[in-house]
Amino acid sequence: MAVTTIQDNNKLVVYTKEINREFVRENMFSPYMGTALTAIIRIKQELKQGGEQMNIPLVTKLRGKGKGAGTLVGNEEKIDNYGMRLWIDWARHAVATKKSEEQKDSADIFNEAKPLLSDWGKERQRDDLIEAFMSLPSEAAPSGLGSDDGDTINGVRYEVATAAQRNTWNASNSDRVLYGSAVSNYNAVHATALANIDTTNDKLTAAVVSLAKRRAMNAVPAIKPYKTRDGYEYFVMFAGTNSFRDLKNDPVMVQANREARAREGNGMDKNPLFQDGDLIYDGVIIRQVPEISLYVTSVWTSLLTAGNASARVEPVFLCGQQAAVLGWGQMAKPTFRKEDDYGFIRGVGTEMAYGVAKMFKKHPMDGTDLKQWGLVTVFVAAAEDA
Repeated sequence: MAVTTIQDNNKLVVYTKEINREFVRENMFSPYMGTALTAIIRIKQELKQGGEQMNIPLVTKLRGKGKGAGTLVGNEEKIDNYGMRLWIDWARHAVATKKSEEQKDSADIFNEAKPLLSDWGKERQRDDLIEAFMSLPSEAAPSGLGSDDGDTINGVRYEVATAAQRNTWNASNSDRVLYGSAVSNYNAVHATALANIDTTNDKLTAAVVSLAKRRAMNAVPAIKPYKTRDGYEYFVMFAGTNSFRDLKNDPVMVQANREARAREGNGMDKNPLFQDGDLIYDGVIIRQVPEISLYVTSVWTSLLTAGNASARVEPVFLCGQQAAVLGWGQMAKPTFRKEDDYGFIRGVGTEMAYGVAKMFKKHPMDGTDLKQWGLVTVFVAAAEDA
């Protein structure tokens, strides 16, 4: 019996119109960004009317003893102040296609351009903030400012900093840097201090969170807490997935979550042992930012074997007010290609102008001592999952 078969070209082909875009995480820093002086990441918009750099004045508190009934004239205190400069540069991206390719497209891929560009912008700012937290303060303009390879990061990127530059930053910020679980792990040579971090004692734990908080409270100039409520102070710590995992598994943290953390209503929905989310301990909100771990893997690769016995090390950032600044010249806006070859080429893009930096202040007695303003940088052992 002859059975009719359908030739390949005549077979029905149905393609889904839905495009599954790669998952892109929302900016995990967003809740802590704002224009107020109390924000962890200050948003400054003074350059929206034009200009390439802005000055951010910083003033420390008065520390003098003052006078009682004695003569005050001639015993006035000098106000310690500093102007931190921030440079902005452009960040642009675009996609384009021809009508000949759109005609072949069964899924309308090009219409995904705008959300893809939006995701790119969110990722770019998130990654720039991570780089800024890890960068070394510098009074110089970013390299390549205004060029094709212009940089929106102010400061010296950690991965390109020399050993001497890292040592200078380390010494200048000895009161606001922590290596593992003990202050005694510190060494004036940055690489030596990293090598003191071991995988047994120096992972991120509740004790390390508390120690980092005390470092912030005792730092000079003082690191102000993110917020104060009813006499209680709160700092915020940003940690990668590996260090956050270690903290989550720390028996002290597990016990605190199990026995002390409020979870009224919704039962399991608010139980931190079952639901992912921020951890809270000793007045510190610990937020997981997975890309910090990814930066160690792909960018700050010197940290992969920096610890004791070549242990993997990750940075953790404990922040108070004004830890970083994001200065805008132009907020992100869509752009469209005009060189369209008589309408045959369609292109869409986005552009923005901004600069991001770790806040810092020069010590009044030392012309080279640049102190990060609202941040304690913590280095912990953080192995990859086996």
